[in-house]
Parts: sequence; C-alpha cells; structure tokens
Amino acid sequence: MHNGAASNAKALDGIRVLDMTHVQAGPSATQILAWLGADVIKVELPGRGDITRGQLRDVPNVDSLYFTMLNCNKRSITLNTKTSDGKDIFTRLLRHCDVLVENFGPGVLDRQGFSWEKIQAINPRMIYASIKGFGPGKYVDFKAYETVAQAMGGSMSTTGSEDGPPTSTGAQIGDSGNGIHTVAAILAAVIQRTHSGRGQRVQVAMQDAVLNLCRVKMRDQQRLAHGPLREYPNKEFSDYVPRSGNASGGGQPGAAVRCKPGGANDYVYVIIQPHVWEPLANMIGRPELVTDPAYATPEARLPHLDEVFAVIEAWTQKFGKFEVLDKLNEIDVPCGPILSTKDLLEDESLAGRMIVDIEHPERGTFKTVGCPLQLSDSPVDYRRSPLLGEHNEEILTEIGYDTGHLDELQSAGVL
Repeated sequence: MHNGAASNAKALDGIRVLDMTHVQAGPSATQILAWLGADVIKVELPGRGDITRGQLRDVPNVDSLYFTMLNCNKRSITLNTKTSDGKDIFTRLLRHCDVLVENFGPGVLDRQGFSWEKIQAINPRMIYASIKGFGPGKYVDFKAYETVAQAMGGSMSTTGSEDGPPTSTGAQIGDSGNGIHTVAAILAAVIQRTHSGRGQRVQVAMQDAVLNLCRVKMRDQQRLAHGPLREYPNKEFSDYVPRSGNASGGGQPGAAVRCKPGGANDYVYVIIQPHVWEPLANMIGRPELVTDPAYATPEARLPHLDEVFAVIEAWTQKFGKFEVLDKLNEIDVPCGPILSTKDLLEDESLAGRMIVDIEHPERGTFKTVGCPLQLSDSPVDYRRSPLLGEHNEEILTEIGYDTGHLDELQSAGVL
C-alpha cells in the first residue's frame, strides 16, 4: 500500500482506486478519494497522458494547472490496454484494486474486452464507477461537457437576468459537481461491500447531478401551479421558472448592492430577514421605514424590493465591501462580499486550508484548491500531481512484475 508522508491512518487507507478518468469530472472525484487516503493509480495513455496535461498551458512543456490542480496525491502509470501485454497488466490491476473509475464515452472499456461482467469475473469485489453525460434514455449516447450539462440540467434556464440570454454558472457544477456526487456513490458502495462482500456498478450522469443541484428551482416549478412566485423580482410569470437575477431562491429576499469604490466586484450580497429589518433600517439612517406601512412587514416590502435594496445601496456605497461586511455582521444581517478569484487566493482565512501551496519539480510552486471535506481523524497531506508514467516501475513491482522487463514493455508501446 502506498501511503502519504504522514504516519497517521487515513479514512480510506487500504482502498486502492484504478483511476481511468480524464479532464475534470472524474479526476475531481478521484482526487478527493486520494486526499481521504485512498491509493489512486491513474492510468494514462503512453506518450500523451490525460489530455489536460497539455491544455491551457501557462508554462511551456510543463503539465498545465488544469492537470496539476485535479490530480494531486495520485500515482501515474502509462498503459496501452489495446495491446495483449497491456491487457494482462490491466487484469492484474483489476485484481489489485477495489474501485475502478472511468469517464470514457459509452462502451469504450467493453470494446477493449472489459465489460462489467468480465470485470466482475476478474474481481467480484470490484466497484466499477462510471461518469457519463446522461442516464438511460434518448440522450444516453450524446456527448456532454460542463455547459451542456448545465444547459440540460436546469441551471442555465434559471440563471441570468430576465431580459438576457441563459447563462452558465462560474462554478463547475456539471463536472466537479458531478465528481462530488460520484465520491458519495463510491463511498456508499464501499460501505455496502463490507457486509455484502460484493462489488457493484456505480453510475452518475452529469445531467442528473446538475438537476439535483437545481432542486429548489424544481420546487418552484411546481409552486407555479398555485400562482406567481412572490419572492422573485419578476413582474410576469409563464409556465416555467424564470431567470431572476440575484434573487436568493430562498424564503428571504436578497440582492447584491454596490460598495465603494465601485469596481466589478465591489458588491455585498445582503439578505433581509424579518427580525433584522429594524436594526438594519436604523443602521442605514432610515429609522422611519420601521413603521412605514409600505415597508414595515415582509409582505409589505415584497412588491417593491427594488426600492428597498436601492435604499440599502445608498448606504453601502459609502463603504468598502469588507467594511459593510463588518457593520452588517454586528447586527446579524446575513451577507457576503463578492469575493473575486484574486480575493480568494489572497484570503488569509483560506490560506493553507482551502488555498494550498504545492511544490512541483517542473513548475515550481503553484496554488490549488484544497479538500472541502474536513475530517478530524483524517487530515489531508497534500502531495503534487504525478509526472506522466512516474510510478510505472513502482506499480508494476507491486502487482508482481519483474521490472527487468520494463524497457521491453516500453519499446513495445505497452507503457
């Protein structure tokens, strides 16, 4: 078993993951498994590897940040599973591992001779996880990308302004959102195996993951049958949930209001709960709004929320967003400054926890987004992403190969 630098046991110690994923959805899932202590063996094509190694490079001839930020704590073996020796190595890896994760197009492994039935015969305890664009039905063989999943999962139709086009979210809910769903499914299968003794198929579709994250919009779709959605700022409603700008989607109204000095991200998102209205009105210098019949109750405020937030914005524009944050938190108003990507990289509260410095032998130091799952008995030891085929010899030795054959396998195009 390959372990990290720390000697303390990890949550997934002893679990070996055969990672045949590429790009984002799959690697985001297997990276979390690696951070939780699993031994993740990334299987890559000889000579090229995961396509993201070369995509969006900012440093010539060095693995891109796209790759390094999604493949930390893994080991890499290169393998051509179309060759007979490659199939033999892959078969041994299947016996050696507990979980196989792949996000190929439908049927790729089957065509190489490794159907689910064949994998079960090789290792009955194997958990075989597949990430696809779509579940069973008319879309099953269609290709999916991040924004395609957002488009077909309900996100884009409900994101943006009422008079604008559908908009994708900055958060990668189709890919990395799918990844975290896949982690949950794999862990459930691992737990079930402890009492069933059997592996099983795990399948997570990108469209399904996005739809799950749009649950409140599907709630509102059904509420439309009983009248307009009063907490939305929209004036007119059709028979589907509209795009509603920055409306909170919850039971309390919210909006992004401008702050000083007025740059692209100089905003604070403010939510008005009933019990904070009085202290908020007093703080912004408008105490008369507490008793004004047009503003005194949540129901009275609903028809003119634009005016309410304009009054609040007249006050917030006098201060910087972090000043507004401090002032509003003093009176328990739920709020959050709009943090840019630069703000997040420089945020002291995230440094070393969610923004982590990683040393790389070719790139030098880079920052990565850390593990969002915090376990008190399984702290994450961050290690860099592997170089292509870096662990060929190490992994082949573990599964019983004489490494004297390494050069022969490489020259034959197997590794």
